[in-house]
Amino acid sequence: MTFHIITIFPKIFDSYFNESILKRAQTNKLINIKIHNLRNWTTDKHQTVDDAPFGGGAGMVMKIEPLYKSLRAIKKTKKQKTILLSAKGQTWNQQLAKKYSKLKDIILICGRYEGVDERITKFIDEEISIGDYILTGGEIGALTIVDSITRLLPGALGNADSSKNESHTIPGVLEHPQYTRPKVFQINKKKLRVPKILLSGNHKNIEEWRKKHSKIRK
Repeated sequence: MTFHIITIFPKIFDSYFNESILKRAQTNKLINIKIHNLRNWTTDKHQTVDDAPFGGGAGMVMKIEPLYKSLRAIKKTKKQKTILLSAKGQTWNQQLAKKYSKLKDIILICGRYEGVDERITKFIDEEISIGDYILTGGEIGALTIVDSITRLLPGALGNADSSKNESHTIPGVLEHPQYTRPKVFQINKKKLRVPKILLSGNHKNIEEWRKKHSKIRK
């Protein structure tokens, strides 16, 4: 799968994409991440990507011209899906991650400032938000989408079962509590113990305990 990310801050992604699961997925050629600097599609010496909003108001708005030119250069087929990271978009969730994990090519546009010229919506497939709050830009949203999709790709995780029993695999269901060594964790005179059933070796009882302690989000 190929991810194209259009941004004005390409170096933001360097650290996260070069660690852990995402680095391994790239090394194993499960994913290909291409970062595109939007300023490369500007025509003035200052590489301007924003301007004041018509009608007045605070802040700046990302211009349509460089965004349109970048999409023309990057988008080669209709099968490529284009997502605009936007506060007013559909909220990203595990079900959308599963849907998009079936694709081969995704373009992510990282908005900035007060937003993006609305005319860009004529050239995208979907607007996505990662939650009901405001971030400085869409880069964190792009990281979130790439990460959540990559985890679902065959071979991305060391254990294929890891993604089958996680929170949100079933809509609204949050994973059961997890414990590891030591069996008893003591702070001063207080002892925090692992539930005995998890130490029993009885897989049926353990599975029942885990189901019982999985939470349903209302």
